[in-house]
Amino acid sequence: MNALLHTESNRIIELMEQPTERRDAGWLKDAVQQAILLELATLPPYLCGMWSIDDASGGDVFDAVHAIVFDEMSHLGLACNLLTTIGGAPRLADEGAVPKYPGPLPGGVRPELTVFLSGLTKDSLEMYSRIEEPDDPLAEAVAPPTSIGAFYNAILDVFREHPELITGARQVVKIMAAGHGSGNDVVALDSPAAVESAIAVIKEQGEGTSASPENPHPGEVGELAHYYVFREIYRGHKLIKVSTDPDEWDFQGAEIPMPHALPMGIVPSGGWPREGPTAVDVDTRNLLDGFNTSYSAMLGFLEQAWQQDLPAKAKVLLGKAVGEMFGLQEPAQSLMRRALPDGSGNAYGPEFRYVAA
Repeated sequence: MNALLHTESNRIIELMEQPTERRDAGWLKDAVQQAILLELATLPPYLCGMWSIDDASGGDVFDAVHAIVFDEMSHLGLACNLLTTIGGAPRLADEGAVPKYPGPLPGGVRPELTVFLSGLTKDSLEMYSRIEEPDDPLAEAVAPPTSIGAFYNAILDVFREHPELITGARQVVKIMAAGHGSGNDVVALDSPAAVESAIAVIKEQGEGTSASPENPHPGEVGELAHYYVFREIYRGHKLIKVSTDPDEWDFQGAEIPMPHALPMGIVPSGGWPREGPTAVDVDTRNLLDGFNTSYSAMLGFLEQAWQQDLPAKAKVLLGKAVGEMFGLQEPAQSLMRRALPDGSGNAYGPEFRYVAA
């Protein structure tokens, strides 16, 4: 296994500890690959939460989480373009690149946080919030250690110091669906200005800005950054401005009822057991294995898309990846409707494990 791809390493912390004078082209390629692993790590927990919402009364919450998932997919594409524009090649279809749940975020970011897969609960919403938390939140400050935003700031600094590294090579372009804001398009990063804009989108959609919790690249007017959306759902109330000069925000707005969710339990380390007294039954095992195979195929198509010199072929591969992704929802929800045999009332759910072809 490639040590630099090992998601349980502290590679990001090690990169952040290197002095600025040693942050060269090699540092940048390594750092952006780690950023890709970070973006990939957020998708499975958010998808599990979104797919578990089965009640029409949770429509607004579903839409809010769906918008975040959409953003994160775009961020993954932009991060891949950041790597290929400097001559790198994204690694996604690799056992070391795929996060293992429960476990840490890749690279040592938020070392106190354990990321897990479950349905939408207060605990999972708390975990989502901590993934997205900015260094200086405008509401509920916790003074976290190394954040994703701080890591992207370091990456941007190196791009600014070495604009000559930006070649525009192997850029995959995807115009995303209408209604999600121009910031969601996966665009070619072939200039310093384009790189600046892409990193701003990734950071600000997740964290907001130092002046406002609002998403500067929204699909709808007034849409909040991811961190604050998750806090709203957790707190059960909209975040509103409660005073000005200076601006202050608090969760005193309209009520947000917690939606009913399918009772997906937390996936255990190593996945649901295949042997022993608590082993999954044959039908459940087939669902789990089929899901993992499709997820792995999706990652393979994504990786191949960013290896193509021909844009038309890259577009076809990206389309195949999107098709595999949409196909994951049905088996995931089927698993969430299969009760665990332990009498807990919880159910199975997808494992998001990598399976080599």
